[in-house]
Amino acid sequence: MARKFPLFLDISDKKIVVYGAGRIASRRVETLLAFTSSLTVFAPEASEPVQKAWKEGKLSYSQEAYVPDSIPEDAFMVLAATDSAEVNEAIWQECRKKKILVNVCSNREHCDFQFPGVAVNGDLVIGINAGGSDHHLAKTWTDKIRKEVFQDGYDD
Repeated sequence: MARKFPLFLDISDKKIVVYGAGRIASRRVETLLAFTSSLTVFAPEASEPVQKAWKEGKLSYSQEAYVPDSIPEDAFMVLAATDSAEVNEAIWQECRKKKILVNVCSNREHCDFQFPGVAVNGDLVIGINAGGSDHHLAKTWTDKIRKEVFQDGYDD
């Protein structure tokens, strides 16, 4: 797999769609909320963090599962993070047709981008990536930067 180019994008007004609301999706949603308020989560059941963010008005939430040909045409980016590799694959195929950036949590070969570990302190944003093959390594370094360099962790 080719190395990915690190690129920092302004997604503050971009429509981001997340399918799934389990552990992986919840972590990614939590990270994205520091950068955008235009986030929609589709999942039959939502984790506590997703429910809390929805109740606080930080994101839109629909209890609908993915339905073929339902991804909004104006979506900038989609995260396929359901508990079904088959559903994630269908989301990937639809995004390819619609030319929407997509990250599939169950298949790194079907990712236009990789989701980095993120450490934020004021205007300083550091993204850590291990090529999609060693999430533990990326998490270890992200946590190390948050604790040792930034002294506490996240600063929205």
